[in-house]
Amino acid sequence: MLDPRKLHLLRELARRGTIAAVAEAVAFTPSAVSQQLSALERDAGVPLLERTGRTVALTPAGHLLVEHAQAVLEQLERASAALAAARGGPSGPLRIGAFPTAARVLLPPALADLTGAHPGLEPMIAEIDPADVSAALRAGELDVALVHEYDFVPPVTDASIETDPLFSEPMYLTNRASIAAARTDAWIAAKPGTLCHTMAIRACQAAGFEPRVRHHIDDFDTVLALAAAGQGVALVPHLAAVDPPPGVRLTHLPLSRRTLAAFRRGNGAHPAIRAAVAAFQTATAHLPL
Repeated sequence: MLDPRKLHLLRELARRGTIAAVAEAVAFTPSAVSQQLSALERDAGVPLLERTGRTVALTPAGHLLVEHAQAVLEQLERASAALAAARGGPSGPLRIGAFPTAARVLLPPALADLTGAHPGLEPMIAEIDPADVSAALRAGELDVALVHEYDFVPPVTDASIETDPLFSEPMYLTNRASIAAARTDAWIAAKPGTLCHTMAIRACQAAGFEPRVRHHIDDFDTVLALAAAGQGVALVPHLAAVDPPPGVRLTHLPLSRRTLAAFRRGNGAHPAIRAAVAAFQTATAHLPL
């Protein structure tokens, strides 16, 4: 019998690439992860890993088992959701991840609605970049999260994650008539590794140049303040630019940012997840879009 906990480690290895990264994600020692994976190989009866020095790769059988592991883990999520529904209404801790704009604009009214309707729930918010959400959901660090997608940037969720779309918003450029017109300007962009940073770089590349990024700022209020002070141009989403400071002109661009609710595949029927997504949808209807 294959142990689902060991299958989870194998899936994480396929996603993260190294035993050290898996160990960090699941709060095990690398030695413990290696031992669990070796035990899984014995249970499977075929080699799942190829070890060369300090590196490890999945064999064809390992990749095949990862595909089946995803189906097994998804079915376990469905079973857990069904049992939670049988126990009654939503209750207990609910770990919610959100990027800063959503945490500021969407979550306060959504959580007021959620806890008002379900006082047994205990929402707990953690700010997180969408690029890190899939790993946090798979590791069980989050139950549901708000993520965004940009034009020029592929979706960050993987096959282990389901999403429900919430809303789309336009993008703006500060103090220039077009991205091409900002070719020689200094730019303000988010920190490297974030979706916002990738979006800005690729939008400029699509206009035919590499941006000269002077400032790396994640907070859009700070971005707009720097733009108002003449310290660079930036791309900002609509919800971050509803009330721009004096000195900031906004040019509407044919680009958009889309916000979605994300959760582990198979867990969407969990009462707490259903209630959270419904509260997000209700709050979305009142956003200044």
